[in-house]
Amino acid sequence: MAYVVADPCIKCKYTDCVEVCPVNCFYEGANFLVIHPDECIDCGACEPVCPTKAIFPETELPAKWKEYKALNADFSSKWPNIAEKKASLPEAEEYKDKEDKRSLLNDAPGGK
Repeated sequence: MAYVVADPCIKCKYTDCVEVCPVNCFYEGANFLVIHPDECIDCGACEPVCPTKAIFPETELPAKWKEYKALNADFSSKWPNIAEKKASLPEAEEYKDKEDKRSLLNDAPGGK
């Protein structure tokens, strides 16, 4: 089992989770982070530090966000690895509590 980053991360991309991950299994898109399911060791360190509550154990992922399991697997094979904390996106506070952000997901790689 792995952890999954879901909808609340979009347009925020706080990286508190990256800072505490012991195996560097996070990957960075332009406005979203994902977890590589084959690299995650299911330690749970990331979940409590996420400011948007966007990280879930795979078995507890809300039904409305089930597609994020596949999105994490797909994007983690295409996006660059992120291993250090970075500043959140400039619009993070504005989008932190918004819901249904799937249409705002930019599938371009991040980390430039």
